[in-house]
Amino acid sequence: MLKAAVFDDEYIVLQGLRAMIDWTGLGIELVGTAGDGLSALALFREERPDLIFTDIRMPGMDGLQLIEEVMREAPETYCIVFSGFNEFDYVKRAINLGVVDYLEKPITIESIEKAIGKVLGRVSEQQEMDAMKRKVEVSSRELLEKAVLELLMSGADAEGKWRESFGPHAAEVEAVTVLAAASEAFAPPDHPAYRAVPVKIGQERLHVLFHFLPPGQELWDELLGESEQAGTAVGCGRTYPRPAEVAESYRQAVRALQSARFLGEKSLVRFEDLGERITAPEGLSEREEAVILSLRSGNREGLMEQAERFIASIQSGKLGIEAAEHEMLRLIYLAAEESKKNAGDAAGGPWESFMPHIEFREMAANGEVAAWFRRQIEKIADWSSSAREDTKHAAVTRARQYIEGHGTRDLTLQEVAEHVGMNPTYFSVLFKEEMGESYIKYLTRYRMELAKSLLLQGLKVQEVSEKVGYHTYRHFSEVFKKYTGVTPGQYKELSGLPAPPA
Repeated sequence: MLKAAVFDDEYIVLQGLRAMIDWTGLGIELVGTAGDGLSALALFREERPDLIFTDIRMPGMDGLQLIEEVMREAPETYCIVFSGFNEFDYVKRAINLGVVDYLEKPITIESIEKAIGKVLGRVSEQQEMDAMKRKVEVSSRELLEKAVLELLMSGADAEGKWRESFGPHAAEVEAVTVLAAASEAFAPPDHPAYRAVPVKIGQERLHVLFHFLPPGQELWDELLGESEQAGTAVGCGRTYPRPAEVAESYRQAVRALQSARFLGEKSLVRFEDLGERITAPEGLSEREEAVILSLRSGNREGLMEQAERFIASIQSGKLGIEAAEHEMLRLIYLAAEESKKNAGDAAGGPWESFMPHIEFREMAANGEVAAWFRRQIEKIADWSSSAREDTKHAAVTRARQYIEGHGTRDLTLQEVAEHVGMNPTYFSVLFKEEMGESYIKYLTRYRMELAKSLLLQGLKVQEVSEKVGYHTYRHFSEVFKKYTGVTPGQYKELSGLPAPPA
């Protein structure tokens, strides 16, 4: 149902139109009336009617001034004006402003209903056009998604079809990146620097970003924030210059998502930040890869789950004793080697007198293979966890000291991770475990608290922006408002200080 409002300084006109027109029967809700221009503008802003009837001559603000303001704020509004005799110049101005119709006073029910009919006709035409436009947009979107899917599968062979579906802006694409999301809760926000095309392959939810500008750190920070807000893991492949290389980014995005799941991360994980510390070597079986990832990410639950699955496969008779011995010892030695790496080759680990190949046959003869295997994995998991805790505490302590010493300039996760001798994603996970918040949130909180202090000292906003490590005033102001709820200038005012220009 359309909403309408009537504005006229003659009380009898307002009451007559309210009572004599069957608004509901015409499919319209009369949301209010006003007798002067200022009250009319206030009512318009509160109710946002689709249709306005207004007299030209009103106190406070005349009808033409009102229409100008309405058209500026809501150009889709339908306006009809009332005019008296000898007001030709006013009517001409009203037409130029885009009014649908003008009615000469005295107004009749017939003229009102005829004007409403004209509006309803236009509304119907617009709705048909909108429906047709939506249909075309849906068809174009489906064709593009199909073309992107073929690009992922076929590379250069499908690039021509992708360019045709993408349209004239295909020539402006400078790079491509694939994101793989764990759930539908995440979707890249609209952004002028790229166009995101969602694609689904089986259970994989992908978003292919076609960049119109080379992506920078601000973009990854924004996507990291979006994924954290969605509370879901997102794997990000490398960025490649040619659309035909998108398949490689897709493969990496899926591996990054797999690592994110083992890490228990519910945010963006970039493949290039992983490093071998938390990616499994290629060429392993699915079970072996899961064991490696579980140990590298500190996922004890995942490790024991793999052990139980392996025990179940033996007990169900799927493996003979020789095959079981081979696979079991392979997994134990694989896990022990990873645990040793986590401890930095420190002495005293479970491998000092570790000879499972000798123990296995005795356990098999006594029918204790399953319990023995479980104990070996638990022992390795315990040692790996202990080594991880020691490493985490030391690394995060050093990282915090480094942040406090260098946080007033552009300080990336990569730089801090290199300082403590870790790859960025592994360090990010350890930092979050130790501190209870992500590196980005910790750094932002440190900078914003410092910014508040500097603002209270009377520094200009631009000076504060530079002193806390932000290149642009705009980015700093956005982050500050998100953190505090007010802009830097408003913060100074609320604190009783003058707000100087940026």
